[in-house]
Amino acid sequence: MEKMEQRMYFFVNRSLSPIQKGIQAGHCALEYARIYHNDEYYKSFIENDKTWIILEGGTSQDHDLLFGTCGDMEEIVDILEWAGVPHATFREPDVNYALTTVCFLCDERVWDKEQYPDYVPNPESIDEERDSEEWVYSIGGLQNDVMRGLIDGKRLAS
Repeated sequence: MEKMEQRMYFFVNRSLSPIQKGIQAGHCALEYARIYHNDEYYKSFIENDKTWIILEGGTSQDHDLLFGTCGDMEEIVDILEWAGVPHATFREPDVNYALTTVCFLCDERVWDKEQYPDYVPNPESIDEERDSEEWVYSIGGLQNDVMRGLIDGKRLAS
């Protein structure tokens, strides 16, 4: 398989100023590097691509076990963990260790919807479930499907 272009996506807490969002993304990228520095996928990204996409991540609020609630950022982390997507987080000491940033690395099958369009059910299909499974496989599996869902329709951080 030929090398695919990669990007690192960040979700940043919406309450931060624009400069803080960039700084927090930098902190999170360093945390990702600390964790995955030996990973070949990450090494390829560093050697070839280096593109960051910083998106609005919403709110941050630790899980409230009594009410079963949490912030948008924590939900993103929960989804990434559920799908087994390698990711990093950063909690800022200067804002009471609030979750300020989440990042993950993905290839073009996640974000290039021209080359890898979204799944469209075929009304004439005799096995819709199989068609859907084949599409998920064609974009790289469950992890890529989950990352596509997370970034779909999100706004760039400002």
